[in-house]
Amino acid sequence: MAGLFTFRNRLKGRAKSWLKWLLVILLVLSEVSFQFWYGLNDQWDVTINLPFQLCSLSLYLCTIMLISNNYRIFEISFFSSMSGAFIAIITPELFFGFPHFRYFQFFLAHLSIVLSCLYMVWIEGYRLSFGSLIRAFAALNGIAVIAYAVNKVVGANYMFLMHKPYNASPIDYLGEYPWYLLSLEGVSLILFLLLYVPFYLFEKNRKSGR
Repeated sequence: MAGLFTFRNRLKGRAKSWLKWLLVILLVLSEVSFQFWYGLNDQWDVTINLPFQLCSLSLYLCTIMLISNNYRIFEISFFSSMSGAFIAIITPELFFGFPHFRYFQFFLAHLSIVLSCLYMVWIEGYRLSFGSLIRAFAALNGIAVIAYAVNKVVGANYMFLMHKPYNASPIDYLGEYPWYLLSLEGVSLILFLLLYVPFYLFEKNRKSGR
């Protein structure tokens, strides 16, 4: 991340294109290898492998975002990814430790998600408005409704809408089910606001000529 920021003004033309497609390849590779490993080990399951966890969804959104340069996708991807994936890196839900394949795949996927969003900001120059925050928050809640319906049909726990993660996580401090879901709404909104602050300050300084 530090390298991406340091060399952000030097990445032009072909170098920028190579970096963009490298991120796409890493995202796709991490998802394909994830699905392949579960299939190869006869563990593929609709309760685990559908793309309805927040970080799985972010991976798909980031891939589409990079390929299409779609601003609306970027809005949703940035807020969901920089909150969900970053927290997942700090407090990973891992059932396989180092040096298991899933250990490396987990961090490759989540780091690629974060780097993809930072690429759009630092290299492509995308910016966010307060309207972006509102649209991303509304989209996330809409996705949660779909994920809840999928959970009820297949007996899954996508987006942790049915119960808390089995291993320790920040959700443990947010109350019991179903009240922690309301707490998660508040925490998500606070995180979205914190993520928006740098863009607000940047735009304010730009308008003031600093």
